[in-house]
Amino acid sequence: MTTKPEPALDEVLLKPLVEAALTEDLGRRGDVTSQATIPADMQAQLQIKARQAGVICGMDLARLSFALLDTHIEFVAKVVDGERVAADTVLATVRGNARHLLTAERTALNFMTHLSGIATATRQIVDSVADYPAQITCTRKTIPGLRIAQKYAVRCGGGRNHRLGLDDAILIKDNHIAIAGDITTAIQQAQDFAGHLIPIEVEVDNLVQLELALQAGVSLVLLDNMSPEILQQAVAMCQGRAKTEASGGITPETVQAVAKTGVDFIAMGYLTHSTTALDIGLDFSA
Repeated sequence: MTTKPEPALDEVLLKPLVEAALTEDLGRRGDVTSQATIPADMQAQLQIKARQAGVICGMDLARLSFALLDTHIEFVAKVVDGERVAADTVLATVRGNARHLLTAERTALNFMTHLSGIATATRQIVDSVADYPAQITCTRKTIPGLRIAQKYAVRCGGGRNHRLGLDDAILIKDNHIAIAGDITTAIQQAQDFAGHLIPIEVEVDNLVQLELALQAGVSLVLLDNMSPEILQQAVAMCQGRAKTEASGGITPETVQAVAKTGVDFIAMGYLTHSTTALDIGLDFSA
């Protein structure tokens, strides 16, 4: 178990996600298979079980998947989000109306397998660069509607969140610079707009842009698609002047080479758009 579990997301944030998923799955007539094969008053108990080792995430979403269908279903969690488990670990037991248990099954498992996959991959990557100062962050490359859950999963895996949305911070990217005219103009306009409470980060593609950004007084630079050799030079230029964040197609296979350069942060869209779901199932037990 993690020594400091990630604080759970408030239920008010999770309910709309679960309601939308259940509504999509129920369609116009509900679960016709369970209606056709299971007596209306049949009771059952099932176990949510991890079929492979990993880091668990999405327990509250699974619980709500059952509760929003039937408040009488008993959901007993055996683990917490962020906990590492071995294969065949029972994550929770659910007991109640059999039709409702089966109707909620896929929604509950969809959330858990996807988010646990993100948490597991994040934990593996964080562990792989533990000998270096770099911290792993996610990006805004998320599934529409699931961002808060996906970013929560990254935190459960030991990673950090970059911006949650466009309103968190100013991130001046290549197209902002091109439309503004040049990098210095873009930064100056951002500084005039931001005041003292909105942080400013600027993306740079080369060392010439980096020096201009540093001269303009930015405190965080996004070093985009740079080789490890160029990243090392960039980090040296930024010492005592700005924090550094590497980005651009970084994968589990390349992250360690990036971390060795001494960057402060490594942004990985991979965490939320390319990770593999963790195999989790719901098995009949009584």
